[in-house]
Amino acid sequence: MGEFLDAALSFPAVIFGAALVVVVGFWLLVLVGAADQNSFDSDVSTGSGAGSGADSGSVGFGGVPVTVSVSLLVLVAWFGSLSGTVLLHQVGAAGATRAVLAVAVLLGSLLLAWGAVRLLAHLFRRYFPAEPPPSRKDFVGRVCTVRTGSVTAVFGQAEVAAADGSTAVVQVRQAPRGPHLAAPHAEEILVRGSTGLLYAYDEEGEFFWVSPYDAALDPGPKEKPGGLLGLPEAGDG
Repeated sequence: MGEFLDAALSFPAVIFGAALVVVVGFWLLVLVGAADQNSFDSDVSTGSGAGSGADSGSVGFGGVPVTVSVSLLVLVAWFGSLSGTVLLHQVGAAGATRAVLAVAVLLGSLLLAWGAVRLLAHLFRRYFPAEPPPSRKDFVGRVCTVRTGSVTAVFGQAEVAAADGSTAVVQVRQAPRGPHLAAPHAEEILVRGSTGLLYAYDEEGEFFWVSPYDAALDPGPKEKPGGLLGLPEAGDG
């Protein structure tokens, strides 16, 4: 036990030991709900920029949350440095020789940890491929329900359901009619409770173009007169 503590408190194991204490403290905060395990992902992606390559993907850890990859990196590096420090104590080197060997253990532990975490990240991406993040464009082609009194070319809101069943209120606009066109029919006017179809998304204005939706024009199977899906009804006899 004393040899373990002596190695853990010696250079270079003590450096990764201090980092491991921080990592353990962070995950304890996550367990009690005082921190979010993905809290650093948005900070890295926002601060690094698209071309800087400062995120975890630039060193082969893409697809794994930053907190997980860094935690594994620190854990493996600590274990490697601890093992190397124990070997240094057994060799009995001293002076400049021990300092050089200790630096070699430090660099070797980092390389070992980097390789191990990169391998784990590769296996993670292989068996758990990342899904594309949700986008507002996913709502294009979906049916919505108008939630404002009316929808015009400059104002309107509607509620739409996502593929997972969740709902969202989005900004919608209805294209104005030309001056030479006849007045719209009642079913072409979108009011509160009307059903519309989101057919395009305007990225600059951050709204959807919507048109009236007629369920009768849905190409899906429908029940026709004479029985289900147009099959002849069975006779009474």
